[in-house]
Amino acid sequence: MSGRQTSSTPRNGRARRTRRTLLAGAALVATCATVAPAAVAAPNPPPSASSATAGTSAVGRIEDRTARALAVSLSDATWRGQLRKAVLGTAEVDLQALAGRTVAPTGKRLTSSLADADRKIAAAKGLGADTGSLLRLRLGDRSMRDDLEPGTVPLVAVASNDDRDGTVTAYDSQGTPHTLDARTAPDRPVYVLDIDESTALAAGMRVLREEFAARGLTTPRAHTATAGEGFAATRITGVELSDDEEPWIKGDAEIYTLVTGFGHDGTVRVDPVEMPYLDNDGTVYHPNQILVNWSNYRYDLADAVMMEEDGSTNYRDLAKAIAGVLLTITDQGAYIPLVNAVLDAIPDDWWTDDPDYVDSWYTLAKADTGRRDGARGNGWMTLEPYQVQGA
Repeated sequence: MSGRQTSSTPRNGRARRTRRTLLAGAALVATCATVAPAAVAAPNPPPSASSATAGTSAVGRIEDRTARALAVSLSDATWRGQLRKAVLGTAEVDLQALAGRTVAPTGKRLTSSLADADRKIAAAKGLGADTGSLLRLRLGDRSMRDDLEPGTVPLVAVASNDDRDGTVTAYDSQGTPHTLDARTAPDRPVYVLDIDESTALAAGMRVLREEFAARGLTTPRAHTATAGEGFAATRITGVELSDDEEPWIKGDAEIYTLVTGFGHDGTVRVDPVEMPYLDNDGTVYHPNQILVNWSNYRYDLADAVMMEEDGSTNYRDLAKAIAGVLLTITDQGAYIPLVNAVLDAIPDDWWTDDPDYVDSWYTLAKADTGRRDGARGNGWMTLEPYQVQGA
């Protein structure tokens, strides 16, 4: 990845996350003239909140217990002062690392429980045991900095994964829950317990690639590349996601894209592409990032499904679900769009709890250049053909 920069800043000066509110009957992008006609239905809308009640995820339950314990620990003035200094000094605090360094007995006692919570969260997300520390602490909103004075005892809340939540539960130093408005930042300082989604996403991409490879969805190119050969690619020169109103408690987005098409052996291929720069809605990014390596695909066409990492995503389950559907699709001698198959593979309960579908692009062509809008209208990309030179 090279040349990464932003052309603007978020309109309200705060990081915003992109979350899925799937639009029924999303318009499909017209396929190229070279594609044989195929019946492609728009993605099915998920069950509504009224028809399916989302339960709290395993990750959410772990975070909630940890948030309450952390709130209670703030009764220790020494530990509270160290947390305050750390939170004001950096965007996110690695809780396990800080607890391991503190001399405050209360903070020390949290070390083992934080390590245990990190391990359980990694397992719940289908990540390896070597993922490391995931829990992070940050101030809920920068407007709270002036109120975070020495002696102030903040509330502690968990960053909700569901944008439909109108309220947030925060705990005080007695462990008592308080209900806060999710749309309006409170006057009192609030620490937000969240997951380091950059670390989680990087580990998740490794899991997806491992699982897809194990199931034959990342087969090597048909021919053996010679030294210095290089390959034809499509790269992203600009990208923007819609600017939606988001709760104050949310942090940066962590975006990735699943590029799908048919490999040279006729089997569906999936290539995960991490997009760590796509933090904010309403911001144009110019990453010059390779999206498609055409040497991996039989046809000069591919699809792209953009997703967001959220706290409860289990990458191993996601890979298994997608592979289970895509491996049933066979090459019929003409390109078949695969976006709907990917979306249909995602379990129904994922659509009603912690949604993470952002947008999709049907039949991206090798020769595409210029702007391509997403099928659900939540984003656009400008693309250009690019020849990667061999070593």
